[in-house]
Amino acid sequence: MEIHKAVLLVGLFLFTDVLEAYMKTDGAWIVKLPKSQYTAKTVEDCAVKCNKETFFTCRSFLYHEKDQDCVTLPANSKTDLILRRMSVALYEKKEYLLECMNGIGMDYRGTKSKTKSGKICQRWEGTFPHVPNITPKTHPKADLESNFCRNPDGDQGGPWCYTTDPGKRWENCDIQDCTEECMQCSGENYRGKISTTANGFTCQRWDSQKPQNHGYIPSALPDKYLEENYCRNPDGEPKPWCFTTSPSKRWESCNIPRCTTEPPTIVPELTCANGEGSSYRGTIAVTVSGKTCQEWSSQIPHKDAEVLFKVSNPTHGGPPLCQVTNQGVWDYLKITGRCWSRVQGLTQLKNQRDRLLQGKTITFVLPPNATKICFHPRGLDKNYCRNPDNERSPWCYTTDPETRWEYCSFGGSTGVTYNVLGFFLQDCKVGNGASYQGPTSNTITGVTCQAWSSMTPHQHASFTPETHPDKGLESNQCRNPDNDVNGPWCYTTDRNKKWDYCQIPDCDGLKCGQPAVKPKRCFGRIVGGCISKAHSWPWQISLRTRSKIHFCGGTLIDAQWVLTAAHCLERSESPSAYKIVLGIHTERATEASKQERDVSKIIKGPAGTDIALLKLDRPALLNDKVMPACLPEKDYIVPSNTECYVTGWGETQGTGGEGFLKETGFPVIENKVCNSAAFLNGRVKEHEMCAGNIGGGTDSCQGDSGGPLVCYSQNTFVLQGVTSWGLGCANAMKPGVYTRVSKFVNWIERSMKEN
Repeated sequence: MEIHKAVLLVGLFLFTDVLEAYMKTDGAWIVKLPKSQYTAKTVEDCAVKCNKETFFTCRSFLYHEKDQDCVTLPANSKTDLILRRMSVALYEKKEYLLECMNGIGMDYRGTKSKTKSGKICQRWEGTFPHVPNITPKTHPKADLESNFCRNPDGDQGGPWCYTTDPGKRWENCDIQDCTEECMQCSGENYRGKISTTANGFTCQRWDSQKPQNHGYIPSALPDKYLEENYCRNPDGEPKPWCFTTSPSKRWESCNIPRCTTEPPTIVPELTCANGEGSSYRGTIAVTVSGKTCQEWSSQIPHKDAEVLFKVSNPTHGGPPLCQVTNQGVWDYLKITGRCWSRVQGLTQLKNQRDRLLQGKTITFVLPPNATKICFHPRGLDKNYCRNPDNERSPWCYTTDPETRWEYCSFGGSTGVTYNVLGFFLQDCKVGNGASYQGPTSNTITGVTCQAWSSMTPHQHASFTPETHPDKGLESNQCRNPDNDVNGPWCYTTDRNKKWDYCQIPDCDGLKCGQPAVKPKRCFGRIVGGCISKAHSWPWQISLRTRSKIHFCGGTLIDAQWVLTAAHCLERSESPSAYKIVLGIHTERATEASKQERDVSKIIKGPAGTDIALLKLDRPALLNDKVMPACLPEKDYIVPSNTECYVTGWGETQGTGGEGFLKETGFPVIENKVCNSAAFLNGRVKEHEMCAGNIGGGTDSCQGDSGGPLVCYSQNTFVLQGVTSWGLGCANAMKPGVYTRVSKFVNWIERSMKEN
């Protein structure tokens, strides 16, 4: 028995140890083809699947514990875009993340693709300008993918590659030794494993938010190599540093000696092309026949995503191509100089986003023998029956392995009807609800509607079944017989309230953070004037005095709740001192879509914080002009350089645009940087965040206080900040400071529930 027990323990140790070769990132997801999908009872099982993968070189895997779903991938955070997805963990093989080599580098799996003299490497499967004798087929275990430096033949000089220079067949690459713990210059390229600071503090893992919250998230900054808890220099400090595991020391520099060898030669971006020209960054935009090239981000005049996604230079070996602005689709580029180029377009994600916003189907062009994937962005919600392809009736894919798809059954007892397109006719409205025929018969405040034919308790003669026989006024359901811009309404059974609106959701699905009018998203400025598109930020409210003078902003986060800055409420503790105006674009508030509400309760945030909740005296009527923003995940830290937007009717310092809602976009600045002496010198607290342009000229200002800082993610605007304070407006090196909403999610939810 003891022998069996020992064997079991050894097996258990080896099985658990399989994860030591991987780096874990929670909430991360890679979309990549090809991929393999398995059922795995444990994450260790999934790691074994990755290690044994034969279809491709497995560099990482995704594991969904609840579903026991295992997806192996040929990609990792260095080669592909990392997306956020809850409940999924990404495990990456550490060997493919390291950018240094052991010994002569036969196990090097980094992404360096330039030789010592700065020449671009030729792809290993390529045949131009050199026909190689070492290829992925001759050395299948050497990871000869793309044009990365490798050492498949044990060259004593270390990793090498065939070059794109016709006069130089091959050359070694300059790869740092993993045992060489030294840095060049300020250590921005340091890839060593020192993980202790100058004063002996242990470094915190970059993918951890404890004990230090920070915005240097590895999945958002793949080019900074924020591995494990190693010292790194992602932001231009004098030397590598790290956040520490000590609550008393947020971050500190690391003692890393300087290398004695010369730093590598920096090759400037090429304005002509060598070989296949993957590094070409010149400004030529005219074809050999004189046609002007279309912008890669544009959909005009060529809208076919399948064309936009094609590689610009096919494998026929001809000159480089570009998309052109007249009748032709592709044409050769006319490039002067000693070399030519393959022009690279923007990523598929940019085109995908543009077409999704237009409600179009997306088709990716995949490698040969791969399956096309089409995305139908509208209507295919959850597992509901639908008819997206004009079948004779709504249908769905089934959960029966033997039946791929089937029409749906709609018996008379279901109580659900469908329109001719196969979508639900739910209790919802289209536009202002003039055609609404749903069953709702309560007002927005919950009062039962009076029957349209009744004259009790309210006498009326304008809207009855007789006067409007085609408006559905047969009972007491909410209707819109007069085409009211704010939607369906009814006479009420409350003697003190003759009529009121009804809360009818929009059929398109009014979701938080998804405005019906797409914002400009301009990187203009509030100070200086970038006027927003009307109602493109429908959660923006105007906080006013009883005399209706605007003085602060705020954000609608629920039909009856607004989030604002506590300092906006210093003039009075009484809710009756304030008014809230919603659904407007101009400060004069003359729009028909305007809604006014009194404040029934003020709830200020914890002591020392600049955040407050305002409860409306009655819920706002949600429509395409009045809509809440989404709250962030609890304690989520917005990564550095994330694109975010501020809106408001605040001070423009005489630069124009007064009286209209304005917007500006700028990047988030990590608190560590923002608290440096050159910026705000330690003034920013952990529950605050910074955003702005280092050069100034773009900022929120007086009158914008309390308003939203929203960041765009997953086709949704999420409220990440409340405009709080700044040193002046739009001054260089003085970004704006915002209350970090993610730190108050629990407080917000608790306060709303208890009040």
